[in-house]
Amino acid sequence: MLSFLACVKQTSSDKKVFNCNIDQALTSLDPAFARNQYAEWCDNLIYNGLTQLTDSLEVKPCIAKKWEISADSKTYIFHLRKDVYFQDDLNFSQGKGRKVVATDFVYSFSRLIDPLTASSGAWIFNNKVTGKNSFVAIDDSTFEIKLNKPFPPLLKLLTAQYCSVLPHEVVSFYGKDFRSHPVGNGPFSFKYWKEEEIMVLLKNQHYFEFEKGKRLPFLDAVKFSFIRDKQTAFLEFLKKKLDFFSNIDGSYRDDILTKTGHVQEKYKGKFVLASGPDLDTEYMGILVDSTKEIVKDSPLKIKKIRQAINYSIDRTKIVKYLQNSMGIPGTAGFIPEGMPGFNAAAVKGYDFNPEKAQKLLAESGYPHGRGMAPITLYTSTTYRDLIEYIQGELEIQGIHTILAVNPAASLREQISKSTINFFRGSWVADYPDGENYLSLFYSHNKVPFGPNYTGFNNRKFDELFERSYYLASDSMRYSLNREMDNIIMEEAPVVVLFYAKLVNLRQNNIHDMTINPLNILNLKRVKKQ
Repeated sequence: MLSFLACVKQTSSDKKVFNCNIDQALTSLDPAFARNQYAEWCDNLIYNGLTQLTDSLEVKPCIAKKWEISADSKTYIFHLRKDVYFQDDLNFSQGKGRKVVATDFVYSFSRLIDPLTASSGAWIFNNKVTGKNSFVAIDDSTFEIKLNKPFPPLLKLLTAQYCSVLPHEVVSFYGKDFRSHPVGNGPFSFKYWKEEEIMVLLKNQHYFEFEKGKRLPFLDAVKFSFIRDKQTAFLEFLKKKLDFFSNIDGSYRDDILTKTGHVQEKYKGKFVLASGPDLDTEYMGILVDSTKEIVKDSPLKIKKIRQAINYSIDRTKIVKYLQNSMGIPGTAGFIPEGMPGFNAAAVKGYDFNPEKAQKLLAESGYPHGRGMAPITLYTSTTYRDLIEYIQGELEIQGIHTILAVNPAASLREQISKSTINFFRGSWVADYPDGENYLSLFYSHNKVPFGPNYTGFNNRKFDELFERSYYLASDSMRYSLNREMDNIIMEEAPVVVLFYAKLVNLRQNNIHDMTINPLNILNLKRVKKQ
């Protein structure tokens, strides 16, 4: 321990160390359990997979240098690089990391779907493969995936940290303790982790990627602190003890940003603010499954009332006054801005139109809301201010709501069991394809079998959704996605509020750090002066 601390002290003084904070519990560095943003950040630094994403969310080669897709789009053959090595570990011969080969992917993907692993990422291959026999090592540098049916977003899905490649002998040796003894092949290698206090990753001296003739990464180390209170972490950032700060919390957003989304005068020039689209749709869900008792007697079963609710909300004010302009009004469908194929002009969502709301209420038999039973709107404590604002907006139109505030875990359980019919929700992309959002409305994905929390069932939508799997052309799929999104908007099982925006801060001496709509922490090319 003393030797390690001396090493860290020396590293911090004459090496380029990137200092970052994690403000939530980090339970595992095993990519099979990369279930939250911070686990994804760490795993992305330690591991690699077949494919990777650019900042514009385009798929590019990683360990797979190229691939072929069969004519029926059900077989993918990946040709692997021959210069990728696992990081050193005592479980390898002479402690030196060995070459990554195709059988490593067979092992890693088979482990992901093995019920004994109980991975939170098993859904990656759910209903896509028949089992472990779907993963084949043709030879050391050729790997094959056989699908049950076409799945056009597969190459994007494989960029998820769940799909990282692992060395079987190391995972087998450590067993469940692999969570704290990770061995990957990414730009940084694991050095030390004292849970809830500090974690250190060191530059992988044998990393396979280069830029302009120089081996990546450029940083010598990454050091994570674990300060739970975000305001305290922000103060550490202001003291320059942290190089990076992500996701400005609502409790002190006003201190940093003006209502128009600019840095407050007192902070100008002290750091760099970077913002951009975030693949996160904030919405209110409405249960529309007419087989449910709570739907049968609810005014929400009437489409025109759902549409009236949509027209009653001023999304521009929500973004400006509650989000400090760190969002985009959700007026163009459920698929968020920043997603490849997004086209605000092609999807007709809802703007603020009280006159239309009143017209629809009258046509539904409830002029100005008279005679309509109150509707209970469920939320968690974190979003109470947002939902109280919406409650006030609906009240102005005569739509009476009762606010029910529950713990987040309890709210998720109620939504997943279809026991509430009007709730605040959000959907953050698992992978950068519109299919990931539209799957929430496919009738065969109704809970408990999938994420269709609104119980939406529309034959035309289902036909388009199923047809989209057989279109190899992205442009054709994007067109079909927009058609499906328009069906969702017309039927109104959701009230799209806004699309989130990323807001990241970095010190002035941090260069070549980019952002992406998935908020993946990519430090391969970052330089620190």
